[in-house]
Formats: sequence, C-alpha cells, structure tokens
Amino acid sequence: MFGDGKYEAQNRYDEWNTTQVKLKLNNKTDADILNWIREHKYSHNSSVQGAIKALIREDIARKTTG
Repeated sequence: MFGDGKYEAQNRYDEWNTTQVKLKLNNKTDADILNWIREHKYSHNSSVQGAIKALIREDIARKTTG
C-alpha cells in the first residue's frame, strides 16, 4: 500500500513529460540495424537510447546548418 505513491507519481511525471516511441524492425531486412542496437545494448560505454538520440541530433544539426 505504501509503495503505490512512488509509482503513481512516476506515472504522472511520465504522462506529462515524456513521449515513448516504438520501432518495429524486421529480423531479415533490418538485420544491420538490429546488430547495431545489440552492439550498443551490451556495450558499457553508451546506451541504445543515448546513441539513437545522438544520431538524431547530428541529423538535425546537419539539416539546420546545411
């Protein structure tokens, strides 16, 4: 009973402040992407989420300067 407040507060925060994006990847045609994700997933240097965000920000910067 006492632990519910923490999760309710987290859910409220997530609802108001985050957006979840889902990708559906094909094991055959997207194998290169899946391998890249696996490499980052098991690397202790960066997270998959962080790596994807960095790539998106690089693309945004390229488009705004070019």
